[in-house]
Amino acid sequence: MARMIKKADLPKKICPSCGLAFEWRRKWAKDWNRVKFCSERCRRSKGSTPPKVISM
Repeated sequence: MARMIKKADLPKKICPSCGLAFEWRRKWAKDWNRVKFCSERCRRSKGSTPPKVISM
């Protein structure tokens, strides 16, 4: 049986286009190092709008 990985333990990145965090997905397993954007929409815009600033 495969070992279970908790969702909280998955690697995360920050999207340079929208500034939001996104997590690893199985479909990105082979090229996770090359993934830069959280979605196709962000990839197409490539920073045409400044990233959102999230304050806490």
